[in-house]
Amino acid sequence: MRQNILAPSILAADCAVLGEQIKAIENGGAKYVHIDVMDGVFVPSLSFGIPVVSSVRRITGLTLDVHLMIIHPLKYIRSFVEAGADSITFHYESEDDPDELIRVIRETGCKVGMSVRPDTRIEEIYQYLDKIDMLLIMTVQPGFGGQKYIRESTMRIAQASNYISSHKLDCDIEVDGGITEETVRIVLEVGANVIVAGSAIFKGDAESNCRKYMEILNSTQKGEVL
Repeated sequence: MRQNILAPSILAADCAVLGEQIKAIENGGAKYVHIDVMDGVFVPSLSFGIPVVSSVRRITGLTLDVHLMIIHPLKYIRSFVEAGADSITFHYESEDDPDELIRVIRETGCKVGMSVRPDTRIEEIYQYLDKIDMLLIMTVQPGFGGQKYIRESTMRIAQASNYISSHKLDCDIEVDGGITEETVRIVLEVGANVIVAGSAIFKGDAESNCRKYMEILNSTQKGEVL
């Protein structure tokens, strides 16, 4: 059984006290820090880059889960690894060859993730699921935090989970977008196990919010009724 993991997204954190907020999610039980990298081309927004990854690496031992929402990720893989990334996720829809991206990330020793937008057919990435460590299914349109969960995502997560299970693959399913106490239960039920949450964690007391979501994740892992 895949382990349920909480990956708070610092896109929603207060950067003025980022170190304190990362310590809070550590205390709350999170195992990953999700770092969104946006280039203003692949998605309309700009966000964190290599210096932020390097800074976060210096203050935490949590797994740095770096999500590249950029048009040419291949140019930057090694730089993000040198900055301290533990896992690098690229978009299937980027302009670089997926097989080459997988090869280069794997060579660095990082875990390999592939992400798909909400409008990409899940069947298109079946051919890569035996080559990657994690599939990130976007449950909102990438580029902005605070969006509502796209309900059609539930079937897409279930579809990917069924394929992974039926082919006995060792591949996590991460979801990102619109996570609330309601939707986290939905995505866990249909097979997601790595949960990215931004506003749900960092609006209010980050440590308490982490503990609340970790309780849900741990209960689901044990098969308890929520």
